[in-house]
Parts: sequence; structure tokens; C-alpha cells
Amino acid sequence: MTNPDAAISVRDLRKSYGKFTALDGVSFDIHPGETFALLGPNGAGKSTAIEILEGYRDRTSGEARVLGVDPGAGGLDWKARLGIVLQSTGESGNATVREQLAHFAGFYPNPRDVDEVIAAVGLEEKQKTLIRKLSGGQRRRVDVALGIIGNPALLFLDEPTTGFDPESRRQFWQLIRGLKTDGTTILLTTHYLDEAATLGDRAGIIAGGRLIDIGEIDEIGGTEARVPVVRWVADGVAREQRTTTPATLVAELVAANGGAEVPGLEVVRPSLEDIYLELVARHETAFPEHVEEPPSGKNASTGSATGVSTGPTREVSTGSATEKEIAR
Repeated sequence: MTNPDAAISVRDLRKSYGKFTALDGVSFDIHPGETFALLGPNGAGKSTAIEILEGYRDRTSGEARVLGVDPGAGGLDWKARLGIVLQSTGESGNATVREQLAHFAGFYPNPRDVDEVIAAVGLEEKQKTLIRKLSGGQRRRVDVALGIIGNPALLFLDEPTTGFDPESRRQFWQLIRGLKTDGTTILLTTHYLDEAATLGDRAGIIAGGRLIDIGEIDEIGGTEARVPVVRWVADGVAREQRTTTPATLVAELVAANGGAEVPGLEVVRPSLEDIYLELVARHETAFPEHVEEPPSGKNASTGSATGVSTGPTREVSTGSATEKEIAR
């Protein structure tokens, strides 16, 4: 049974295309106001899960509730509570930042103030600039602005900083922290594990269509996966040892070296990326069958493997609802 208090609640979620299984019994909850990072390699099933939760793809079986509603049956009032920021934008850029935001604000019953949103994404000085004349990082800020103009309770962020330079990524992170402070629930997918570690409260890892771990960022993988590794060089040979008492081992190595500096000595504490790679590799060893996402294109955006649409097409590139969806 799904959790009625969760912003997103999924139980035994499955999606199959004939003999192909994209999702195989996935269950998790996302709490109101938290930032949840959904991680996994390409073809793991992340996109399928996200599109089911957004209402763009039908599930084969299992239960799902998003803001208390079955996403397969959500109406316009439900869609108006969602913000969706996809990997790339399809906006023509023939409008200014302000014009585009004002246009999209008109689609929603309770939009945020346009000036407030422009300030939130740091585009005050660019509000009268045509979108096509903005830099890549500035356009991405427009994407997020369109995603939040409807005052969503839940924001989907799909690979939000792909292609960003380091400075732009850090600025974007600050923006997302601001949204979280405002109480927005955020579902983040990213291949940047440092991004997930910085922004996420909790994370779930999907591999081969299965949820292989879930928990707070600093608990993923369990205690054993977080044991530090001491590395050094002895007699020209690189050595390493995992230990729960790295300071003691370092002291022993220094003493054994006559108090002198030990060549190549370092203490490495496993990062989220290290733990993620280990978990995925372990899963692939245990379940060697190869699982991929359905091919992209027309059929992939429909609710069935035959290409017959059983739900709304994923026409939106930013924001939540397009004019086509509002007219439905």
C-alpha cells in the first residue's frame, strides 16, 4: 500500500514491453520538502520510472501516487502542481525571458510572481533579452524558471547541469537550495554524483530495473562501504588497506619508516561515487542479464510498446504544461 503522507509513493512498480522488463518491482517514498536523487547507469530504468511518475507513461503493474494522485489518471489541476525540467529545451527563444515567463504563468491557477521568479533564477539583468541570445547556463536558468512559475509542489529535475562549467554548476546548486528552502519537493536525476551528494537528502540507486539501495546520502551502501582506505608505497610497490582506524595505521606506517614521511601515503574516504560504482558493479555481477531502456523516439514517448499512445505525449521541454496540454 502506498504512503498517503508521501509526496511520491511507489510500490512494486513494473513496466514491461513484451519480454523486455524496464522496471522490476521498484518501491520507494519521497517525503514532502526533501530533495531525492534517483541514480543509476544509462538504461537502468530511471527515465521509465520518472515518466510514469510524471504521467507520460503507463505502468504495467504496481501502485504509484504523486501528490496523492495516481499519475496515470491525473487531471489538469494535478498537472498544475508539477514542475518539469527536462535535459534539453525545445523553446525557440524568439521571446524575451520576461515574455516567456508571463506567457507560461497564464496557464496556471496560482502562478508565482514573474518578477519573483526572475529574481530567484538570477536573470534580472537579462529579463528583456531574447532567450536565443542567452548563454547555455542562462538558458538553463530559464528552463528552471519555467518549471517553477506555476508554483509547483513537486519539481522534477532531469540532468539539470549537463554541459555546465564548474562555476555555473555551483550557481545552479545555490538556486536549487533556495527552492528547497521554499519547501519544494525535488526529484533529481543526475550522473554527477557530487551533485547528488551536495543537493540530495536521500538517494535511491536503480540498476537493471531494480532498486538496489536507498537511504540518506551518508548512509548509502552501509557502514562497510564507507570504511576508509589507506594507501602508500613500500619498496616501490603500491599498497592499500581498508581499516576503521586509519589514524592508527598511519602512525604505525610512519613509525615503521623511522618517523620519516611514508611515500604516497594518503587516506581516502569512499565518496558517494565510489560507493555507487561498487553497488552497481556488484549488482551487474549478481544479475548479468543486460537490461536497457526502450529505444528513444515516437514509440518511447507513448504508453505502449506498439506506439499507440495511451497517455499525453511528452511535448513539454520546460515548465509543466504546454498550451497543448492545457487544451486537453
